[in-house]
Amino acid sequence: MAVKIRLRRLGAKKAPFYRVVVADSRFSRNGRFIEEIGYFDPTKEPAIVNIDGEKAKYWIANGAQPTDTVKALLKKNGVI
Repeated sequence: MAVKIRLRRLGAKKAPFYRVVVADSRFSRNGRFIEEIGYFDPTKEPAIVNIDGEKAKYWIANGAQPTDTVKALLKKNGVI
C-alpha cells in the first residue's frame, strides 16, 4: 500500500480550501483517506496553514510520502 500525504480539496468554485490528509495513493483526490492531519487556506492573506507536526512526522517515519505541495507546506511550518 503506497501511502501519500496530500491535499483534499474542499470549498466552492473559485474559493478552494484544502485539508491535509494521509491517504492510499490508489484512491481519488477527494476520496477515502486514513487520517486528517491539518488544513490549508490559500484564499486568506497570508495563507493559513495548520498542520499537526507530530502526526506528520509519525506518518513520514512509517513510510508515507508527501506530495510536492505538502512537502513545501511542511518545510514552511518547520516540520521537515
